[in-house]
Amino acid sequence: MNNNKRLLLQSALALAAAATFSSGAMAQDKPIKVGVTGGPHAQIFEQVKKVAEKDGLKIQIVEFSDYVQPNAALAAGDLDANSYQHKPYLDAQVADRGYKLVSVGYTVNFPIGLYSKKVKKLEDLKEGAKFGIPNDPTNGGRVLLVLQDKGLIKLRDGAGLKATPLDVVSNPKKLKFVELDAAQLPRSLDDLDASAINTNFALSAGLNPGKDAIAQENAKSPYVNLIAVREADKDKPWVAKLVKAYHSEEIKKFIQTEFKGSVLPGF
Repeated sequence: MNNNKRLLLQSALALAAAATFSSGAMAQDKPIKVGVTGGPHAQIFEQVKKVAEKDGLKIQIVEFSDYVQPNAALAAGDLDANSYQHKPYLDAQVADRGYKLVSVGYTVNFPIGLYSKKVKKLEDLKEGAKFGIPNDPTNGGRVLLVLQDKGLIKLRDGAGLKATPLDVVSNPKKLKFVELDAAQLPRSLDDLDASAINTNFALSAGLNPGKDAIAQENAKSPYVNLIAVREADKDKPWVAKLVKAYHSEEIKKFIQTEFKGSVLPGF
């Protein structure tokens, strides 16, 4: 190879390397998109965003008003991560829809609350009372397990986390279960005798779980929330930075101070 050809080859390789470096730098400058639901998840991630930026990770928060779209958007590549769901819900979505999504770290626990504008105690519910529950399989089953724990109903053996009203084998008060989208339950309280409301939607509706709930789920439950990413991304450096930022002392203190026990750190 003569000198001229050698110089041309070296120049081409140098340009290619520079282009690769430039592309990598641009990719790192692009913020990762994290999907959250309104309320505590969004509030907490505003703080996570600040902590992560100190470590060189930029975050763009994308807010959703339901539980279905954040996983669909993540699977489609419109998000890089989401933070809004517990593992039973993620497992159900993966099984039902074939999503290649995985958990990379736990976040917070929201003990679900039972609310009513008509009675002060569960035992005061009248026969045939209309009781609202979320219409997604895992949260609906979660509420039925709470009602069983409180002695209002009995589920068939083995119903587990995916229990539905069809699994109720004993219902002394003949409760009528009204299945609605979780986000609609706070707005439907006037039309129901009582309702289970996920804590993030309760807080968004101005309900204080500690004061307004007539009963609450036991805090020791399998429903700790998590950060999910696509399986192909789970070992990428930005994922480790994201989880590190969420699991920082700053975020733990923010959760404890801001929510005063209605939202609990799960890490």
